[in-house]
Amino acid sequence: MTTTHPTPAPHPGPDSALSEAGTGRPVLVLHGGGGPATVGGLAGHLARSAHTLVPTHPGWDGTPRPERIDSVGDLAEYYLRLLQDRGLRDVLVVGSSMGGWIAAEMALRDGTGAVTGLVLVNAVGVRVDGEPIRDFFALDARGVAEYSYHDSDRFFVDPADIPADRLAVRQGNMATLRHFAGDPYMHDPELLPRLRDIRLPTLLVWGESDRIVTPAYGAAYAAAFGDARFEVVPRAGHLPHIERPEATFALIEAHARRTA
Repeated sequence: MTTTHPTPAPHPGPDSALSEAGTGRPVLVLHGGGGPATVGGLAGHLARSAHTLVPTHPGWDGTPRPERIDSVGDLAEYYLRLLQDRGLRDVLVVGSSMGGWIAAEMALRDGTGAVTGLVLVNAVGVRVDGEPIRDFFALDARGVAEYSYHDSDRFFVDPADIPADRLAVRQGNMATLRHFAGDPYMHDPELLPRLRDIRLPTLLVWGESDRIVTPAYGAAYAAAFGDARFEVVPRAGHLPHIERPEATFALIEAHARRTA
């Protein structure tokens, strides 16, 4: 059973919401621009054998965003303090899209050794020559589906069919995403060469049909790490844990066993 409850200040405090479930090794699951619902199925699966923590990033789903949290680096520090405040060790950090970017920044900034493994799922955050990140903000709803999913017809949602309150939440999430990652767009120009300093065992999982960040982008991302594996999920796009959950979960579970 999943419970949502406050954490002792300052995390999550009034800034965020935190859902927890399961027992075992701590696994921090970080969502991308679409919000925590996009990683709900993944977190639920991992909670069968691990203690999962799924925060809502400050500013998403109507949560406040304090002025002190103004960048992806700030989010990374915020979650490292969460782990420290809770005394969590041997933490596997799993991040989707922007969440993967946050995970990489956490590994670079972790001075206590709390994080012992990384999983980046179709992550953004770096600049790869010849493989630009698709301008998500320039896409309409149909374009988002076509560039994000292998089976775009299955996952396309017409905005006209979304209730007004949920549409407002989506629009708010996109505004917050633009604040954190709009300029420079979805990356830190200095991050890629710094990844060689990360010696944690790292798995990069990529949907082969992703046209937001292509598999070639993902392969270059993986090659920049000191110790990384790159795995492609067939017939999946930017969110392989939603489109091909069994294949994606199997890769993540195998990596968790290797890094435990």
